[in-house]
Amino acid sequence: MAVISLRLKDREFRRLNELSRMEHKDKSTVARELLEYGWEFLMIKLYREGKLSLGTLALKLEISVSETIDLLSEFGVESPIEYDDYLKGFEVFDKKG
Repeated sequence: MAVISLRLKDREFRRLNELSRMEHKDKSTVARELLEYGWEFLMIKLYREGKLSLGTLALKLEISVSETIDLLSEFGVESPIEYDDYLKGFEVFDKKG
């Protein structure tokens, strides 16, 4: 695990402390979680703006495409799969089975 040292503004440090108390976690854990949430948010934003494909988003988030679709749904981002494509997927599945 890498170690990083950084300077925080007073407001950022207060927020980190507050969240640490609220979640009953140490500040390092909270900071790592915030970095992860921030990464997810930015990648989803890029996807929504059309700057990332669904597959690339899944790779960046290090999760499967189906998990990515679920995550997008959780955040209210419209599903990238049209209903016809969804049905075609079942047809392909049936032909292989």
